[in-house]
Amino acid sequence: MSGPGFLLLHSVKRTRTLVLTTGALLALFQVLLIFVARSIHNSGGFNQLAELLPPFVRQLMGPAFTSFMSFSGIVCAGYIEIAVIGALISVSIGLATTPTAEIESGFADLILSRPLARHWLVTRSIIMTVLASAVLLIIMMGGTWGGLEVLAPKDAGWPSSRLVLSLAVNMGLLMLCWSGIAMAIGCASKRRSVAGTIAGLLALTAYLLDYVGRLWQPAETVAWLSPFRYYAPFDLVMGSPLSMKNLVVLGGIAVAGFIAAYTMFARRDISH
Repeated sequence: MSGPGFLLLHSVKRTRTLVLTTGALLALFQVLLIFVARSIHNSGGFNQLAELLPPFVRQLMGPAFTSFMSFSGIVCAGYIEIAVIGALISVSIGLATTPTAEIESGFADLILSRPLARHWLVTRSIIMTVLASAVLLIIMMGGTWGGLEVLAPKDAGWPSSRLVLSLAVNMGLLMLCWSGIAMAIGCASKRRSVAGTIAGLLALTAYLLDYVGRLWQPAETVAWLSPFRYYAPFDLVMGSPLSMKNLVVLGGIAVAGFIAAYTMFARRDISH
C-alpha cells in the first residue's frame, strides 16, 4: 500500500469508533423524535397545542408555528436542535485538528521519515472530514427514514425526501465550513488543545452573533459574518428551497480555510 493510502487507512481506523458511535446516537435521536411525534399525532395533540395559543400569538409566529407544530416539523427538529449541531461541529473540529495533534505527539516526524509529501497530512485530514461528514449525515438520514417506515402513522404527513436531503446537505456544508476554519487555526497552533478551544469558542461566538442578529435589528450589520447565518433549517422546513447562496458561502469558507491550512502547514516547523 502506498504512503498516502496507509496514512488514510490509519486515520479511518482511529476515528471509526467515534464517527459510527456519534452517527448511531443521532439516528437513535431521530427515531425517538418520530416516536414522540407519533404519540402527539395519535392523541390529536397538534390541534390541541394550536388551540391553546391565543389567535394573536399564532398570527405573530406566522407560518413557522404551523410548520413546526406538525408531525413533519417534529421529525425535522433533529436537524435544527442545537445539541445535534454542536455535536457534529465538535466532531468536525476534532478531525480537522488532527495534523496539529500528530506534530505535537511526534507522529508527523515518523510519517514524514518515509517518502511522503508533507501536504498529505493536511490532504488526508480534508478527506477524513468530508468522509466523516457524509457518513454521519447518511446514518442520521437512515435513522429518519427507518424510523418513519416503522413508527410513523399512515395518515401522518411525512417530511419529503427533498426536505430531509436539503437539511442534510446544508448541515454537511456547515460542518465542512468549521472544519476549514479549525484546520487553518490548527496549522497555525502548536497544540491541539489550543486550536480546538479557539475554534470552539469562535463557533460559539458566531452562533450567538447569529442568534442576536435575528432578534435585534442593529446586530444585522455584523451578523452576516457568522457562518450560522447561512445554515437555514427553519426556512427549509417552512417550504423554502435550498439556497445556493448559503451553500456557496459555506463552501467558500471551507475552501479558504483548507487553502490557508495548506499554506501555513507548508511553512511551519514540524520537528518535535
